[in-house]
Order: sequence, then structure tokens, then C-alpha cells
Amino acid sequence: MITPEHVEELLASDAERAVLVVVASAAVVVPEAALDTDDYRGALEVVTQRDLRAQLDTDAPSRRDLEEVAARLDSTVTRLGA
Repeated sequence: MITPEHVEELLASDAERAVLVVVASAAVVVPEAALDTDDYRGALEVVTQRDLRAQLDTDAPSRRDLEEVAARLDSTVTRLGA
């Protein structure tokens, strides 16, 4: 469900307070303000761009970094049943 491409998209997002969410079994990067709209109400918030950057502790993550983070996030989402 969550791929390295989702992680990369979140890191590259220009959206104000970007967040990776799962809604209707799909992972999507949206601005935090979108969570109050009907399209994203009830979405599972996985990680914010800010928190992700803090976890990575680098401005230029490697492909392996992206893969490891994606696997961790995907595992967490799966355990939550999303």
C-alpha cells in the first residue's frame, strides 16, 4: 500500500503541512487542511512531512532510506487494518 514513491512524494510536496494519509485503501499525499473536507474526512493520518523529515535526519535520503521508511509505514498501516 505505502511505497517508496509515496514517501518521496511526501518529502517533495510543496503543500502546506503535507501529510500522507490512507483513504479508501489508497495512500495519498494531501495538505493538512484537506483532512477537513468530505473527500478525506476519516482518513488515517500516517505521517506528516515534518515528522518524516525528522525521522530521516537527511535532506537527501537514499533509495534504501525511502524503501525502509515505506516498509515500516506500510507495516504499521497493515497492523492497524487500514
